[in-house]
Amino acid sequence: MPGTVAEHTVCLLVKLGQVAFRLSEDSLEDTGLRVRHYSILQALADNGPQPQLGLGTHLRIDPATMAGSLDLLENAGYVTRARDRTDRRRYVVELTPAGTTALSRVNGKLGLLDTQVFADLAPADRTALHRILTELASGATLPTLFDEARDRTGSRKES
Repeated sequence: MPGTVAEHTVCLLVKLGQVAFRLSEDSLEDTGLRVRHYSILQALADNGPQPQLGLGTHLRIDPATMAGSLDLLENAGYVTRARDRTDRRRYVVELTPAGTTALSRVNGKLGLLDTQVFADLAPADRTALHRILTELASGATLPTLFDEARDRTGSRKES
């Protein structure tokens, strides 16, 4: 980070996030998947079948990007989409066995990347960093600020 830009934690986090995103995308390149595809597969593994719109809302992925991502995942055989039996206007997305296998491979790659990226930290520091980032991500403030900013600008950018 140039100069004193890193004095602002949020700026440091942005730069580190950009680097982590690029490294994550590169590590997944041979799978044909991207980080957003991973987040969809993992959300389905964690929560079971989900309505397409609700899944996109949960992951903060705009509907057009979600549809394109699901097209890719469906064509690869990793998910299925079917009409919701209770509301024929909705699609329900479900992880397939091939999707579970792909997810396992991606989790292995991301686990290895975690080890490489955080190699300079002591194990206790890695654990503390993960705990702090999890608190930020699961707290009310950051998601609320993100949603308010998106609503103000009318932007539906993916997080």
